[in-house]
Amino acid sequence: MIENIKIQKTKDSRLKDLDFNNIPLGRSFTDHMFICDYMDGTWVNPRIVPLDLIPTHPAAMALHYGQAIFEGMKATMDDEGIPMLFRPDKNAERLNVSADRMGMPRFPESLFIEALKQFVLVEKDWIPPAEGSALYLRPFMYADEPFIGMRAATTYRFMVIASPSGPMFSRRIKLYAETKYIRAADGGTGEAKAAGNYAAAIRPTELAKEKGYDQVLWLDAQEFKYIQEVGTMNIFFKIDGKIYTPSLDGSILSGITRMSVIELLKADGYEVIERPISINEILMAQKSGTLEEAFGTGTAVGVAIISEIGYKDQQLVFADENPVGLKILNDLNAIRNGSLEDRFNWMVKIQNELA
Repeated sequence: MIENIKIQKTKDSRLKDLDFNNIPLGRSFTDHMFICDYMDGTWVNPRIVPLDLIPTHPAAMALHYGQAIFEGMKATMDDEGIPMLFRPDKNAERLNVSADRMGMPRFPESLFIEALKQFVLVEKDWIPPAEGSALYLRPFMYADEPFIGMRAATTYRFMVIASPSGPMFSRRIKLYAETKYIRAADGGTGEAKAAGNYAAAIRPTELAKEKGYDQVLWLDAQEFKYIQEVGTMNIFFKIDGKIYTPSLDGSILSGITRMSVIELLKADGYEVIERPISINEILMAQKSGTLEEAFGTGTAVGVAIISEIGYKDQQLVFADENPVGLKILNDLNAIRNGSLEDRFNWMVKIQNELA
């Protein structure tokens, strides 16, 4: 099936309308989309076609029962003009972890990677050249069977769309530790990249922004004591020279950037400790003067430096210097654009020309 991906190119590209020096976040989309349908127990008809509206029955089960999952990835260009993907095999694996949890069919990982390669080749002129910029890729899957009833759907659609993007945060960010709403609970869907997780986070995030913060710092659902993750990021703390990050417990998304940052930090000689971290532990580290840095990691943000955390009536303010977070950010960007040796073999170069 891989070699049978059909490609229909647009006759009227919108690329001429894009200002690479002023890219609106999440509002500009490339000329094409990849589509593959699940019918009668198998994935069929993989194709790349011009971007367009997709017909959806009003009873499509994703609209009523939430069977929808997605991934986030970036394509970049090296100094020879070759497009590259960052660890696409890990995204393919994680998509299927989400699919398993949400009662959806697994998508063939080899087809996932090949579809992205061919899709990026078609859209390579949309990859922004600036440092920290990339072509953001959004693979997603949803139940499109028209049926009203509580069961797993029998038909699904897998798609990929793309949006050129600049750096998400050009400044340090402020987080609000939420003590009323929750993101995920034990046994829930927290480790799945499911659309519903993000829907539940919208209202608390808007409330945090009204208070002057950028995103929510989620705490555990039982005691509001242990740190889980940030709205669109995993989180790291540097305390007394060591790096701490919450351990994956089924309620936290296993970030591809998170695992990569852990490998980079260990290669740089840092001790990285994955374990439950309480908000009180962070408060005590600040009072003792051992809390040195905090940063978030994610595909969209890369590495976001944290300047402040608000918790109840307390403010944790971090130092202006963030040597570890900034080095990791620069290293990730350099690996993605090919200016730093890819010692972990993370980058997949896309060199096959399409007919």
